[in-house]
Amino acid sequence: MQAADLAEVLATFGPAYLATRPLPRGGAKVWRAILACRTAVLGGHIDTCDCCGRTRHVYHSCRNRHCPRCQTRAKEAWVAARRREVLPVPYFHLVFTLPHDLNGLIAAAPRTLYESLFGAVSATLTEFAANPRHLGGVPSFSLVLHTWKQDLGRHVHVHALVAGGALADTGEWILPKKGFLFPVRALSSVFRGKFMAGLDDVHRTDRLPASVIADGGWHRLKQRLYVHDWVVYAKQPLGGPERVLEYLGRYTHRVAISNERIVGIEGNEVAFRVRADPSGSKKRTLRIPGPEFIGRFLQHVLPSGFKRIRHYGLLSPARKTRGLALARAALCMPPPQMAVVESVAEFLRRVARLEYERCPQCRIGQFRLVATIRPQRHAPTPRGPP
Repeated sequence: MQAADLAEVLATFGPAYLATRPLPRGGAKVWRAILACRTAVLGGHIDTCDCCGRTRHVYHSCRNRHCPRCQTRAKEAWVAARRREVLPVPYFHLVFTLPHDLNGLIAAAPRTLYESLFGAVSATLTEFAANPRHLGGVPSFSLVLHTWKQDLGRHVHVHALVAGGALADTGEWILPKKGFLFPVRALSSVFRGKFMAGLDDVHRTDRLPASVIADGGWHRLKQRLYVHDWVVYAKQPLGGPERVLEYLGRYTHRVAISNERIVGIEGNEVAFRVRADPSGSKKRTLRIPGPEFIGRFLQHVLPSGFKRIRHYGLLSPARKTRGLALARAALCMPPPQMAVVESVAEFLRRVARLEYERCPQCRIGQFRLVATIRPQRHAPTPRGPP
C-alpha cells in the first residue's frame, strides 16, 4: 500500500474524478489550494545553518480552511483569543442534528440550509435561556457547524458550547437549577419547530431550487421530516476553563478528514480509518474508490465567505465587551490579561516541541534566512483542476 495524504489522493485520482462529474461550487479553489500547500507554487524561503551550512527550503502554507495541513496554528490562535472570554462556570456541550431526509436539499442549497440551521439553534437556546423556568437571562454560547460523519458521508450538525447559566437584567448570574441546562426532549421539539418555520419561509420566498421540490416533493419532504423526533444530544458538563478550551479546540478547526486518518492508496481505492464504536476507542479501516473519496470530501466544501463558527448572547459582537464585563463582575472574576501574539518559533516550541531555528544536523548552529522563493503565480497547480 502506498502511503498518502489528501493532496496525494487528489493528485492520483483527480483525473478520474473530473472525467465523470463536475466540481461543486468552490471545489476548484479548495482543490488547487490543497495541492499547492507547502510547495514551491506558493513560494517560501531558504534557510542556511550558520555553523555547518545545512540548507532547508521552507514553503508557504495555503491557509485554506479545508486543508488538513493548515489548521493547527489557526486553532491555537483561535483558542488563545477565546481564553479571555471563558467564564468560571460549568460548560455544556449540545449537538443539534438535521435529519438525513434534508441531505438532497442541503446539497442543492447549502448556504440557505446552513443559515436556517444556525438561526433555529441560536433562537432555541436564546429562548430557553430567557425563560424564567430555566434561567431567565442572556446566555453565552458558541456554535460550530460540521457537515460530515466518519465515512465522509453528509451528516449536518451544529456543536453548541454553552456556559452554565445566564446574566439576568439585575446583573446577577443565574445558575442552572437542576444540575442540567435544559430538558433535551423539549429542546428537540422547539428546535424542529423553529427550523421548519424558517424552511417554510424560505420556501414561500422562492429561495429553494425548484428542481428539488417540484411535483409534490415539498409536501412529501415535510411529511418525512415530521415522522421522527429530531436529535439533540447533550453531553456531560465540562470542567474548568482550560478543560473547556481544550475541548472546544477539538471542534472549531476540524476538517472533514485529517491526513492522519488516511492510511494510504491501494490500487484504485483509498483506505482510511473510521471509528468502530461510539466511544472512538476502536478503529477500523474503510476502503472506497478514489474518485468516490474525492466526491465525498468535496461535498463538505463550505460556501464562499460562510462563517461556520458563530457566537451569541453575551459573546455576540454587539454585546461582547459590555456583556462579558457584567458577567465577570457578577461572578467576581478579575479582568482578563492582554492577549499575547506568539512568534512562529515560540508556537512550534510549545505545540510541536521543536526548536524551529536550531539545526537538527549539527545541533549547534541556528538557521538564518538567506533567500526568498517567489510564488509561481502563473504556474498551473500540478495535476489539479482548471
